[in-house]
Amino acid sequence: MTPQRSLSGSGALLALVLPCVVLGASAQAASEQARVDVSGDYRYAYHEPETVEEAKQHACTEALYQAVSNAAAVREQTGSIVDSKLFRNLVHTLASQHVSDHHIVHQSAKGHTVYCKIKAVFHADEVKQVLIAQTTGGPEPGLDQNRALKIVSAREDADGALVIVYQALKRLDWLGTAYQGGLRESADVMVDFYDDQGLLVRSSRHPARKTVAGDDVMNPGEVGTLRIAKPLNAKTYRVWVVK
Repeated sequence: MTPQRSLSGSGALLALVLPCVVLGASAQAASEQARVDVSGDYRYAYHEPETVEEAKQHACTEALYQAVSNAAAVREQTGSIVDSKLFRNLVHTLASQHVSDHHIVHQSAKGHTVYCKIKAVFHADEVKQVLIAQTTGGPEPGLDQNRALKIVSAREDADGALVIVYQALKRLDWLGTAYQGGLRESADVMVDFYDDQGLLVRSSRHPARKTVAGDDVMNPGEVGTLRIAKPLNAKTYRVWVVK
């Protein structure tokens, strides 16, 4: 078995010691700090052949983007960004991967104008890593990488799940129309869990995808997130990519 490495050390493999005991108050505080209630609204004038239902869906999607872009954590990290296309891509990534419990508060249609207001819970703890990965590639070289994929960060969340942020270095295409052999690089996130004796508890492979559906394309620079439940008896883990 390949020996584990510490986070501060060099090498392709990442090993992080999971805390054996987490104080309930501290975990709850961290969780509450990461979860922020946000809201946004959007008014949209549509034209045929677009239908009113399509227009409503568009308005609610844009309302969600407004909610995320106005979140304090996002404003703090994006104040220096002047590229509007880059900013929108960042917001789209955050809205699709770091928002939960979103629901429509109000929706209306009058003539060819629709309106939607949305409330959601925004998971702000990953914002900095996502923004760093998509703007500069980060001041750090990354935890591990091959020619197609880079592990940006890995940490244990307050609920015990392992949260892994990764970035595509090459175009990763899994569409059904992709030609055979089109993806020649390994684009899987490897996760190994060990017990307190250093024995392997579980090893798993997770294809790097931009969304849960997994039928989309990741272009170079785009970021994805994995949430993996850790085994109850796991004390350490390593996150790595196949070379």
